[in-house]
Amino acid sequence: MSATPVLDGIASPADLRLLPRSELAPLARELRDFLLESVAKTGGHLSSNLGTVELTIALHYVFDTPHDRLVWDVGHQTYAHKVLSGRRAGMARLRMADGIAGFPRRAESEYDTFGVGHSSTSISAALGMAVAARDKGEQRNVVAVIGDGAMSAGMAFEALNNAGVVDANLLVILNDNDMSISPPVGALNKYLARLLSGRTFNAARRAGEKVLSALPSVLEFAKRAEEHVKGMLTPGTLFEELGFNYIGPIDGHDLDSLIPTLQNLKALKGPRFLHVITTKGQGYKLAEADPVLYHGVSRFDTANGVTQGKAAKLSYTEVFGDWLCDMAAADMRLVGITPAMREGSGMVRFAAEYPGRFHDVGIAEQHAMTFAAGLACEGMKPVLAIYSTFLQRAYDQLIHDVALQNLPVMLAIDRGGLVGADGATHNGAFDLSYLSCIPNMVVMTPADEAECRMMLSTAFHHEGPAAVRYPRGAGSGVRPGRSLDTLALGKGELRRKGKRVALLAFGSMLAPALVAAETLDASVANMRFVKPIDAELIRQLAASHELLVSIEENAAIGGAGAEVARCLEETGAKTPLLRLGLPDRFIDQGDSPQLLAQLGLDAAGIADRVGKWWQS
Repeated sequence: MSATPVLDGIASPADLRLLPRSELAPLARELRDFLLESVAKTGGHLSSNLGTVELTIALHYVFDTPHDRLVWDVGHQTYAHKVLSGRRAGMARLRMADGIAGFPRRAESEYDTFGVGHSSTSISAALGMAVAARDKGEQRNVVAVIGDGAMSAGMAFEALNNAGVVDANLLVILNDNDMSISPPVGALNKYLARLLSGRTFNAARRAGEKVLSALPSVLEFAKRAEEHVKGMLTPGTLFEELGFNYIGPIDGHDLDSLIPTLQNLKALKGPRFLHVITTKGQGYKLAEADPVLYHGVSRFDTANGVTQGKAAKLSYTEVFGDWLCDMAAADMRLVGITPAMREGSGMVRFAAEYPGRFHDVGIAEQHAMTFAAGLACEGMKPVLAIYSTFLQRAYDQLIHDVALQNLPVMLAIDRGGLVGADGATHNGAFDLSYLSCIPNMVVMTPADEAECRMMLSTAFHHEGPAAVRYPRGAGSGVRPGRSLDTLALGKGELRRKGKRVALLAFGSMLAPALVAAETLDASVANMRFVKPIDAELIRQLAASHELLVSIEENAAIGGAGAEVARCLEETGAKTPLLRLGLPDRFIDQGDSPQLLAQLGLDAAGIADRVGKWWQS
């Protein structure tokens, strides 16, 4: 190993490409150690990033990035890419305000060719880039790197289906870290990868096709024979049928296999597919043993893996998980569904206690929604646990397959509002807007943990589509108990009686509204329901106050404030309405309380904005 750390000399992929091959393995060790120490200090996605170190090095070593386009899927695997592309120092403020993002972002670096946050987009985007290069006459390689989990989404296969018939130079790399292939790698697989990706094999295949083209029946037999041979030796028959030249699987941690295979594939044309086997958490035993636990981490001690600063309060996610098990015991019709977010949505216990009623459908939000609709058609009571940002992907199915048929599908929507370090791609900033405009929908926003539990029961028993939307993390600390009590549909409550101003708080905004009300001597309503909204409570408050203020952790355009305005218009009330919510822009990463304060949605900000309204 070189006496001088190799990583210190890498400011860009161009520096990497100057290294002799003998320096790449030491670089991989240094890079993995750096990532482990860095993420331990900042938090972030660990397991998947440790698993792509060698693959990232090989890609930047073989391809002329950024001229050659490298498109990553999701971004959980791009920390090594960020370090090698000149952002090593920036890792100290990863996912913090004014720091670098946890995902690829075009505005951050020319090496981030496509911004991502949701999965399964890489092949579509890369195909678009490849077609653009072809049409402009530009000689460039385009590579999409997608994980096996992301391959479960329909969008990935839509792109593969299109790519197989488009005359464009596209390489798709499947980063497979979960499939059971025995043995996943070895001498035979390595030999086949080199053989099938080599120019000699492909030149022979083209020559054979030319010679046999005059004998169609023989040509068809030869093609079938080749497919059968490759199908017996490799698991790529499906991708071959889609029009790809399939290579692999190969060991994604073996640079001596990766680099020559990529060099061979670089010289080929048309749609190519490389299957790479990697290990999540590679090089850190704790993450290798439990890659799910170490997928997304807070700050932790690398020696023992102990997380720092664990929250003492019960989170909304935990409230949902406990309620789900209790309701499942009370009603045999309950079926729990998640699109690949069992841990994040709090369904681990439910999956263990009710395995026959638990369905992880993979990264397939659209399917999850219509699957739930089918269950509801047959008298089951499906509960779809989904993040707000991912629910956006199933919007058409929610409208057409659930709401239009008025089916009793319950949505437990986690991560409503700002989510902090994951930033704009994961903020739940739009759900109250896009849900409240759908006929037949019931939309609820709990102000604390106990209210969340009652709303979950209310939604479950409602004979139509219903959503409970709650924020990330803990609430105000109210213990929810184990009751399955429900709330009166569409009824809010007056929490404080004041003068002149009435604050209409939705969900997470009740706590700051109550504090602001002390300064303003304002009335405070816990609205609870965005739809159906409590029109009678609004009418009463409008008649007895000079100003109404709606407050929501959602886009100010649309959403709860729009429902209040609609209600005032229908009742003919003339009381002015000040609508407070998230501004008309994407909110970047940072500490959520600090971001809310900057946006004027903390107690001081609410009081200040109301005061300025009076002055104007």
